[in-house]
Amino acid sequence: MAEYKTPKKVKYRKQQRGRMRGMAIRGSEISFGEYGLKALEPAWITGKQIEASRVAMTRFIKRGGKIWIRVFPDKPITKKPAETRMGKGKGAPEGWIAVVKPGRILFEMEGVDEKTAREAIRLAAQKLPIKTKFISRKDQEGGGLV
Repeated sequence: MAEYKTPKKVKYRKQQRGRMRGMAIRGSEISFGEYGLKALEPAWITGKQIEASRVAMTRFIKRGGKIWIRVFPDKPITKKPAETRMGKGKGAPEGWIAVVKPGRILFEMEGVDEKTAREAIRLAAQKLPIKTKFISRKDQEGGGLV
């Protein structure tokens, strides 16, 4: 089985945590497929969670359809070893996460009927730690999180 994606090379091994205020400006509209999965709350999503969602979707739709993954885990997360005293610098990089803000499209799909897409995206959403919403290109004209 394919290992989940990580960046091949980064300029700096460690990053600051940052904040997740506001709505997603970029990546908030369906641009490739017909159906999508939209995030409704902010979160850090790990590479393993993204891969688990992808596997769940592709298994369900078998050979039909095409899937686009619109988030990439490009932020390193560090962790100090258990039972370590405070101080002595920042911990070692542990894994990779994607910063997701509300309104962000996580996955897109086309080439399957709406019923199949709905079920496949529902299975993918179960693997994620946030509330999400199924959207299609035709009800996107309304805009926003409605």
